[in-house]
Amino acid sequence: MNMASKPIIDIHAHFYPQSYLKILAEEGESFGIRLDQTHPKKTVIDIKGSRLSLGPAFTDLDLRLKEMNRQRVDIQALSLTRPMVYWADPELGLKLSQAMNDAMAEAHTAFPDRFVGLAVLPMQDTPASLLELERVSKLRGIRGVYIGTNVNGRDLSDPAFLPIFERIEALRLPVFLHPTQVIPTDRFKPYFFYNLIGFPVDTTIAAAHLIFSGILDRFPRLSICLPHAG
Repeated sequence: MNMASKPIIDIHAHFYPQSYLKILAEEGESFGIRLDQTHPKKTVIDIKGSRLSLGPAFTDLDLRLKEMNRQRVDIQALSLTRPMVYWADPELGLKLSQAMNDAMAEAHTAFPDRFVGLAVLPMQDTPASLLELERVSKLRGIRGVYIGTNVNGRDLSDPAFLPIFERIEALRLPVFLHPTQVIPTDRFKPYFFYNLIGFPVDTTIAAAHLIFSGILDRFPRLSICLPHAG
């Protein structure tokens, strides 16, 4: 790490540990999620017809460290992204969240100066989310919570999420708010507009729900990061 100046920290660093992928391969197919690890240089996740290709650095910490060194990044805040865990039933969603959160804590333990983690919660089930939130608050290296801009189409202003936000605020953990299920439209298909336009628009909708519902007034110490602007 470059200690001569302030460290360079990448807070938007997606990670797919093998423990998460193993559960995905074993139990995801009944929910429309399929995993293909037959390719020598990539892992492919088929998300209900949409394919996501992951290079080796997404799953291998040693390769990731080499990339970080090449890019002169000192620290990464690891996080999961699509397909997340919201598509699963509460039991499987909790199981996937636990696998991911444990893997990030293990990465921090192995490389405490290089990795921290943003915890994922099974937001489709409030009791399970609160249970996992209490557990991860005691894990080494967890520095925040990763939440989608919506949960299976449910906006974050849904009253069911209030106990989760209340506990996150009490734990003083920042929220990393990331697009997961962008509004579908054929107009996003060209030029990767799904990401370029869809992600900021979806972030804007989520942020507006948090503001106009009064959640930010109710929880004034809640700190929220919008990595895709909006």
